[in-house]
Amino acid sequence: MSFTMYTTPWCGYCKRLMSQLGREGIEYDIVDIEQVPEAAQIVEKVNGGNQTVPTLVYSDGTAMTNPSIAQVKTKLAELA
Repeated sequence: MSFTMYTTPWCGYCKRLMSQLGREGIEYDIVDIEQVPEAAQIVEKVNGGNQTVPTLVYSDGTAMTNPSIAQVKTKLAELA
């Protein structure tokens, strides 16, 4: 996988992005920060102490918070 999406079950922005990624056929890993405490710490580190989702962490170690599908596609093209 090229990235991991950190999410929560109730996040509307996460659901929207997951739907868009599905339509584009983009595969990724999902981690629920409410179920995995160490994942919440990763999200907090990337977002200045906040548990803001969706947070995407890419294979190169970079991260995006609440990106658009266009931003994700651009980043994936850079990683290819």
